[in-house]
Amino acid sequence: MRYLITGTAGFIGFHLAKRLLDDGHFVVGFDGMTPYYDIKLKEKRVAILSRSNGFKAVTGMLEDQEALEKAAELAEPEVIIHLAAQAGVRYSLENPRSYIDSNVVGSFNVLDLAKRLRPKHLLLASTSSVYGANEKIPFAEADKADEQMTIYAATKKSMELMAHSYAHLFRVPTTAFRFFTVYGPWGRPDMALFKFVDAIRDDRAIDIYGQGQMSRDFTYVDDLVEGIIRLCNVIPSEDNRVSPEIVEDSLSKDAPFRVVNIGGGQPVELLKFVEIIELAMGKPAIRNMLPMQPGDVCRTYAAADLLEALTGFRPAIGVEEGVRRFVEWHQQHC
Repeated sequence: MRYLITGTAGFIGFHLAKRLLDDGHFVVGFDGMTPYYDIKLKEKRVAILSRSNGFKAVTGMLEDQEALEKAAELAEPEVIIHLAAQAGVRYSLENPRSYIDSNVVGSFNVLDLAKRLRPKHLLLASTSSVYGANEKIPFAEADKADEQMTIYAATKKSMELMAHSYAHLFRVPTTAFRFFTVYGPWGRPDMALFKFVDAIRDDRAIDIYGQGQMSRDFTYVDDLVEGIIRLCNVIPSEDNRVSPEIVEDSLSKDAPFRVVNIGGGQPVELLKFVEIIELAMGKPAIRNMLPMQPGDVCRTYAAADLLEALTGFRPAIGVEEGVRRFVEWHQQHC
């Protein structure tokens, strides 16, 4: 298969592209190589992907329609997977405009590209953050999600809404997958696990917000990639609508469009997460207990029933194993 993937220098895009290349597919990666975090880490990821003859890299910003067109001409994609975005919940409090430019304008450009290219399937990376202030647990795709707590979450929900309209108007089969706190080797340095391991190694205190009472549905990156790849083959259609006796399907009645969670449905409290890291490192953390930050939510908790009904897969790599793998990678590369 021929894939166009945006964000291949990023954490998730790197892992997804590598898996597809290992499986023998052709991948064109599009990435802006922005300095949101250490550009050297992004360059290392791209260097690994470039070892494969099946990978071609195009550098450009999502807002640059001409650069996107160049990547599309090279890829001639059967599947487009849009992962590139301005990430980071907390950074959206400091620089909200970058989220509008990348996650709204940039995502619109990808949608417009798909309208012209007519791929078999367009897949978009959304986030558990769109559930915002939702108090019903676990978070299910059919739940109302209109109370986003940050600009980051609002831009991702906006992308979903635009994608639904394009799927309706232009019949572009589209799946938006909402992922839950993804972690693993080659991860982002601004994520909690990376920051905690760095600090514990260097005998620095770690900041634990919400007094450690928050919980997150952690998803190991290999599980996320497996879910995405399986969803690539589930093109939204009435032919694969899931029976309501099994689970409420998010398939639109007006468009070939579906939203799917990718998360294991096993939330872990932050303090427990810290204990797991301490065990993996064989070293205690110095803890700096702090109140919740603006935009934070108390918990995330994925309902994984729809993913399992559609693909036969449910994320299963536990936090203990996932953290152990990350710490091993960190010791070798950082």
